Amino acid sequence: MDKQQYECEDRIPLPELGQHAHSHHVNDNRDLARVGKLPSLQRRFGFLSILGFSCTVLATWEGVLSTFVLPLKNGGSAGAVYTYLFVWFSTLCTLATLSELVSMAPTSGGQYHWVAILAPRWCHKFLSFITAWLVILGWLGAFASGVYMASSQIMGFVTITHTAFQPQPYQVMLLYWAYVAFAMFINVGTGSLLPKFEGFVLILHIAGFFVILIPLSYLGDHVSANEVFGSFNNEGGWPSLGLSLFVGMLGSNFAFTGCDAAIHMTEETRNATVIIPRSIMMSIILNGSLGFGILLVTLFNLQNVDHVLNSPTGYPYIQIFLNATGSIPGSIAMASIVPISGVATASGNLAAASRMVWSFSRDRGTPWWILLSKVNSRRIPFYSITAIVVAALLLSLIILWSEAVLNAVVSLTVSSLFSSYLIAAGLLLYHRLTGRIRHCGDTVLVVNTTGAPLSWGPFHIPRKWGIATNAFTVCYLTIAVIFSFWPSDVHVNASSMNWAIAPTGGTILFGILYYITHAKGTFTGPVVEVC
Repeated sequence: MDKQQYECEDRIPLPELGQHAHSHHVNDNRDLARVGKLPSLQRRFGFLSILGFSCTVLATWEGVLSTFVLPLKNGGSAGAVYTYLFVWFSTLCTLATLSELVSMAPTSGGQYHWVAILAPRWCHKFLSFITAWLVILGWLGAFASGVYMASSQIMGFVTITHTAFQPQPYQVMLLYWAYVAFAMFINVGTGSLLPKFEGFVLILHIAGFFVILIPLSYLGDHVSANEVFGSFNNEGGWPSLGLSLFVGMLGSNFAFTGCDAAIHMTEETRNATVIIPRSIMMSIILNGSLGFGILLVTLFNLQNVDHVLNSPTGYPYIQIFLNATGSIPGSIAMASIVPISGVATASGNLAAASRMVWSFSRDRGTPWWILLSKVNSRRIPFYSITAIVVAALLLSLIILWSEAVLNAVVSLTVSSLFSSYLIAAGLLLYHRLTGRIRHCGDTVLVVNTTGAPLSWGPFHIPRKWGIATNAFTVCYLTIAVIFSFWPSDVHVNASSMNWAIAPTGGTILFGILYYITHAKGTFTGPVVEVC
């Protein structure tokens, strides 16, 4: 074992944990202590509230509509259907893999903690450090892109009611700031507000689906099934249709991005080793079904692809709703559900991002880690929440600069988060193939932290199925990461270029430089707080 990790001075012995806790918290504190962590946050989430949190952060059917232009341009109607089904199944496998990992080590750090315990000893600190920064960048991108899309969609509503209106960048930015301010209020207002809010919005998430589905099913002129399932498009000008499909798959990837949100709320969820895997698996089944339903009904109402792609609203789905209903008020009422749901998505994204920053600061991986690792009197990581809010506000000054901002920020989110999934999934597959993870039971007090034995948690896929699931996940994530950097057109210029490689590569470079110059002496992997 690593002597540095297991010196017991100033740490709480394991048997003392939970002595004075309520009975329903004892197992959670024990599971957290086994991976070396003390409980610092209050467990406010139950199954329904964390399911609502996971569903509203994923927001798959809303994401399908918001990024509809990407698969429609590269793939067409048929391409959008088939890539969606492929991504849905692939995400299910990815979540099964992540569920195994969070069941092993139920901490808010998620990916970087898993990488630290699974990576070879000679590189586990550095690889864990880089993974953490990728997750932070990905969640910051998810927060910013979700807020930006919701804000610009509201401007799209104004465009169809006032045809002479030209949205100005500062107007979108002000709406962006309003979304960020509300998300911060939900996160820091009261300790119990976030889980109650997310549980309530789950109802809106499901009800909103039917509010859109039913009118689109009965109104408008529907195209034939052959046009939906047999019509492909390669407007990006790629050499082959297959390549075009992979490029357009970015839209579906983004619609399923955020599947690890609930994982970063693990230390605030009761019975986390069981409820977190169960809730995220259920959320992908529910959200995937809703997303597929919205995709099909929208495609059946797609009459003129070129007209929809060139809609003055900037979002094809708004134009499709208008064409189907023939009513501006009706189409706006239906479409407004998407940016309204964006409030809940933004709140959840901020929560996940801030918990990641807080956890990484607790392990001394960020600048100003002493401040960012603190929690306030309500046991909320206020300073980490504030840090993400400030970063998002600064990012708002940049993302309005380019017409290609949607594709770039979406790509940034997918590339960063999927890269972190890929590193963790690849290491899990290696250990699974070599048989290094076992069922240790409760007799081993410390497991699944640096230098300790590796033990499966309650959620565990049997060996052969587990290998197949992990291997497929690694293959899918590799493809998704590679194509997340591709532009939507084969002929690019400065405005249409996919710039996601710049911030992603810049974050990795920053991580390397910061690790060498500062963090190498302070970050030793997940800090063991109990012994």
